[in-house]
Amino acid sequence: MSITLARSRAVYDLNEVQGALDRSRGRSPELEAFYERMLETGAERFVTTPSSIDALDPLFEECPNFDDVLDDLARYLRLAHAGDKGFNVMPILLLGGPGVGKTHFAKRLAKVMQTDYELISMNALSAGFVITGSSASWRGAKCGKVAERLVRGQFANPVIVLDEVEKATGSSQSDPLAALYQLLEPETASAFRDEFIDVDIDASQIFWVLTANSTEGIPHPLLNRMAVYEVPAPTPEQAAGIAQRMYAGLLRELNLAAFDPMLGDVVLDRLAGVSPRDLRKTLLDGLGYAVADGRVHVKADDIRLKPTPGKGRIGF
Repeated sequence: MSITLARSRAVYDLNEVQGALDRSRGRSPELEAFYERMLETGAERFVTTPSSIDALDPLFEECPNFDDVLDDLARYLRLAHAGDKGFNVMPILLLGGPGVGKTHFAKRLAKVMQTDYELISMNALSAGFVITGSSASWRGAKCGKVAERLVRGQFANPVIVLDEVEKATGSSQSDPLAALYQLLEPETASAFRDEFIDVDIDASQIFWVLTANSTEGIPHPLLNRMAVYEVPAPTPEQAAGIAQRMYAGLLRELNLAAFDPMLGDVVLDRLAGVSPRDLRKTLLDGLGYAVADGRVHVKADDIRLKPTPGKGRIGF
């Protein structure tokens, strides 16, 4: 397992927070409580960098259809080690249809980096308030996901995923993508101001991962701020390898040493269409059916695919 190096970085100015708290007295109990939390937790957050240049190697096996992305990230990680600086990369946009595993990849990336993970669904998001917060003068106001993650979390460089970004909708008064023009540029993101807390937040270390089925609907100025990758669906061989590795991991996790260590070809064929997000549950269910039947191997009949009528999938 790769050890992760961490340095600290201030994500806001405590004097600025204290001044904002003094000015807000009597206006909003929720805002006062948030400022007090900021003062209590302090401004320092960890910025993590994997200590080994080989830290991403497991993802080449787990997410084999993301080779192009991983090749670039591995190169940037080597640069980070060569210059003894943080693992900073430009925002990435993962393009691909349902089933390629875009959000699963982002979650595994956060785990490798040993940092926080935040998923923000942009599907039918009608306002930018989820990202930027809403003014404390409004009823029911609260801070946005970016400031909340940086204030409440331990890390200055969380992986934040904006899922199905091409489906974000807005109005002339509220564009849900407007804040990204600032947040996706490190120079301007270092002084990001959430509408609710109205204090500069350093969001420049965030590792942004955006997902979309296509670039249609994404403004070109935003596309120019990102590295764009077309992610193909796993080949049948890759899908079988992913399923087999996850199955082996479950056997170790559940201490099922007596079980057949390999899935049969018929079982793997049946699993081929299962997305990475659903694969773990499908395999757990299959193992459960096998145990209930007194067997130590999984049969094709144990893989029971359950489509969800009327519910759209997010993130693949």
